[in-house]
Amino acid sequence: MSRQVHIVCLDVPWPPDYGGVIDMMNRIMAFKRMGVGIHLHYFSYNERGTPPELDQYCQTVNVYQREKPGKSLSLHLPYIVASRINKELISRLEADNHPILLEGIHCTGILKEMNISQRKVVVRMHNEESVYYKELARAEQGWLKKLYFYNESRLIRKYSHHLPHECVYACVSQKDIQVLKNDYHLEKVEFLPTFPAWQNVCSQEGLGNFCLYHGNLSVPENEEAAAWLICNVFTKARVPFIVAGKKPSKKLQRIAGLCQHTCLVANPSEKEMNDLVRKAHIHTLPCFNKGITGIRLKLLHALFEGRHCVVNEPMVAGTGLEEACHIGSNANAFASIILQLHNHPYSREETILRKQLLGDTYNNDKNTRQLSQWLW
Repeated sequence: MSRQVHIVCLDVPWPPDYGGVIDMMNRIMAFKRMGVGIHLHYFSYNERGTPPELDQYCQTVNVYQREKPGKSLSLHLPYIVASRINKELISRLEADNHPILLEGIHCTGILKEMNISQRKVVVRMHNEESVYYKELARAEQGWLKKLYFYNESRLIRKYSHHLPHECVYACVSQKDIQVLKNDYHLEKVEFLPTFPAWQNVCSQEGLGNFCLYHGNLSVPENEEAAAWLICNVFTKARVPFIVAGKKPSKKLQRIAGLCQHTCLVANPSEKEMNDLVRKAHIHTLPCFNKGITGIRLKLLHALFEGRHCVVNEPMVAGTGLEEACHIGSNANAFASIILQLHNHPYSREETILRKQLLGDTYNNDKNTRQLSQWLW
């Protein structure tokens, strides 16, 4: 009989249209290629619904409703955890002894109600969530959401000190590993790179047509980056600029409309987004997250399939990818680098460098074999 695994996802892993879901879905597909029987469990709480596409990858698919704030708000547990403690899920997991992969600290609240002393459990840590929520609070304009994000950050940090030591914690960056070991005193902490959809560097040589910023624009940090580029960089470097991503706010749409050489592409399809990434000449990817954690899938997308990348230090710190990017520390530096690169063709030598730096670090099949050693 083939190996079988329970995978518990914090969100619907289809379609793979944002960073965390791309990571989860590519792991599911890699397990399927290895012949592993997948028992998928996920929480449905938004417009993503219950897509039938998941059936082709999984033996069973189980859907749970995430609890609403009125039922699961707690003074002690972060809402992202408390809202995903589900008795039906626990019952299904306890019906056999297959190993369990929990996607995100969000799904770990069930562990205190289970006996895992004789069970293999791996927790995929997508980033250091207390830092992530603190940064969401910093970027948020509305005071109610800001207060919620700050409180959630505090509760996540408090909760993380009580994570069970029996589990293996698989982190996407070395910095996250140090936090789990030094701050939370966890012992079984390992490095497991993110699982991108892109497996080969295929950047096109020569000149592209425009500069690009892409990301989930409903995330405050990404809206902040896009607005900063429009208002502070492309007022100095007056070259064609496209901002593309999901759910841009009316505020961002107004800002983009004030800049004649800026175009906002709202809610592009996967095919449209890939086309934009390949046709762009320069990818402008600042990050204003002061507490660097995880890795940005948008950076990997640009390096695997795009041309020149202009970033700031927080975007690449700890990734080992600094050499493949042009780094600017402020708006003037970004504008200067963009103007220098505007008519500078992307070369074959740069692709060779990217292949050396990315190497097989982000090889999904290799990393799934590594993950399998912790599960079986």
